[in-house]
Amino acid sequence: MSIVIFILVLVVLIVVHELGHFFAAKMAGMRVDEFGIGYPPKALTVAKKGDTEYTLNWFPFGGFVKIFGEDESEETLGADKKTSRSFVSKPRIVQALVLIAGIAMNLVFAWVLLSITLGLGVPRALSPEEALIAEDAVITVASVLPGSPAAEAGIKAGDAILSADVGGDSFTTPNPEAFTAFIAQDTESEPIDLTLLRNGEEIVVTAIPRQEVALSDPSRFALGVGVAAVGTVPVSLLEAPIEGARITWEITKQTAVGLGAFFGSIFTLTADLSQVSGPVGIAGAVGTASENGFASLLSLTAIISINLALINLLPIPALDGGRLLFVIIESIIRRPIPKGVAAAVNTVGFLFLILLMFVITASDIFKLFAA
Repeated sequence: MSIVIFILVLVVLIVVHELGHFFAAKMAGMRVDEFGIGYPPKALTVAKKGDTEYTLNWFPFGGFVKIFGEDESEETLGADKKTSRSFVSKPRIVQALVLIAGIAMNLVFAWVLLSITLGLGVPRALSPEEALIAEDAVITVASVLPGSPAAEAGIKAGDAILSADVGGDSFTTPNPEAFTAFIAQDTESEPIDLTLLRNGEEIVVTAIPRQEVALSDPSRFALGVGVAAVGTVPVSLLEAPIEGARITWEITKQTAVGLGAFFGSIFTLTADLSQVSGPVGIAGAVGTASENGFASLLSLTAIISINLALINLLPIPALDGGRLLFVIIESIIRRPIPKGVAAAVNTVGFLFLILLMFVITASDIFKLFAA
């Protein structure tokens, strides 16, 4: 059942992404030849409206939009195809907006899902004021910096920190700023015992703060975790969209920092794959979230949608960010990138993504057998 739910979530997120490209292309006056759910071969043509064919395809793992002239360059597009409705005939700023639209749609979708969960009344990140009135408020790990003391101690995103003890002092207040200050006081680098709640079970781990961990303040002693107060506080239907936007922004910022650190660590050969999940790990997380209720599934789907948006923004060929980079380069040099060069770079980028996905999936499977 978890696999089925995971596939449904994946299809919804990819179709939402492609709808962004679809609507932007239509608004820009581009000809959209096909909008498909699933991947070819084609199983069924549902409808045809204007120039666009709407299809269902045999491999149900996502979707796609086929924009006229998108995969051709100005050099190879024949004179009979150089119409004002082709992708490459549009100004490059318009091309860029169409490429960005899929990313934007995933972020908007995450905002909608988070706003709905807030209206349903589910545990969420709380402001300092809200943390004071929420009876179930607890400090929760939102992210773990690869190679940090927290990562070395085995702390994971999603862990709830029930208490922190060092040198006879104990911290139990659900206040992220106060927790950060408490950790920073450990200038002697004494071991800190952290009592965590993970999957309903209390565990104790020991970590030693050190300097040069917090990028914003390298001199501060830190564990290398992003934390937030999480609890349940009712939100009115009028406040939910505003609070949803704030939470979406905060998650997006934290995810961007985490992705930046991870991809940076890849090139320095220090990547910690234990902190990263691929399709196997995500499928398990989706299954667990669905067991915890519909609202939890919506929240996790929103987080995956944000991750999908940011990953697509990376300047890697074969992703929207890589294609966007090509458009930016072409606007600077004022001529198309030779098709052979673009094809070679795209191939290298695609092989890099496949290799990365293979390694992460292998890590997921290893973690399953090691658990």
